[in-house]
Amino acid sequence: MKEDSLANKAYSELRRKILSNQLVSGMRLKEDIWATRLDVNRMAIREALTRLLGEQLVVLGEKGGFFVKSLTAADIQEIRELREVLELGALRLAIQKIDSQHIEELERICDDFTSMIQRGYFGGACEADVKFHETLIDSANNEKLRTLYQAGNIPLFHQKLGQSQTHMDDYELTDMEHRQILKALKEKDLKLAEETLTKHLIRGQVASLDLE
Repeated sequence: MKEDSLANKAYSELRRKILSNQLVSGMRLKEDIWATRLDVNRMAIREALTRLLGEQLVVLGEKGGFFVKSLTAADIQEIRELREVLELGALRLAIQKIDSQHIEELERICDDFTSMIQRGYFGGACEADVKFHETLIDSANNEKLRTLYQAGNIPLFHQKLGQSQTHMDDYELTDMEHRQILKALKEKDLKLAEETLTKHLIRGQVASLDLE
């Protein structure tokens, strides 16, 4: 396998594990260990970790090494504000541009989220939650908006919630709100979509802070 393919494999797997809370805040990611686990060389792991560092999903320790980023209350507040700006903007564009392919993808993600919760697979539900919002951004069909969204450490906003298996009410509300946003997109009801998304993001911030 080519070097760039190995690095992409390592990046995709480490990113997935961070977003599904298999790798939690503050955990050190040792290059030699992950090279062995993922069956790639250390150069591929270093490249993957550097890419994750650029996305602010990992940070450098004071004495070196890579660690999964931990969020402060201020981080959570700023991420929620950034998401509100970008995702509300995406909604306004998506109302005009969304196609049947993105509608079907959002429906599939909603069904996946429901299934994961029913089966008690909270890490998988967290992945589906991230995927829903990334697909919402994609639905706007604006490459610059997509680049801005990917540049923030927005996925970490989901991380604390994914660590808790006791917040069933939150999961059920998330499911309901995702479906309400999708319904509004189908019906081109921008007001309903904006109100639901704003409430959804604020509730996510409050729930994340409750888990501090």
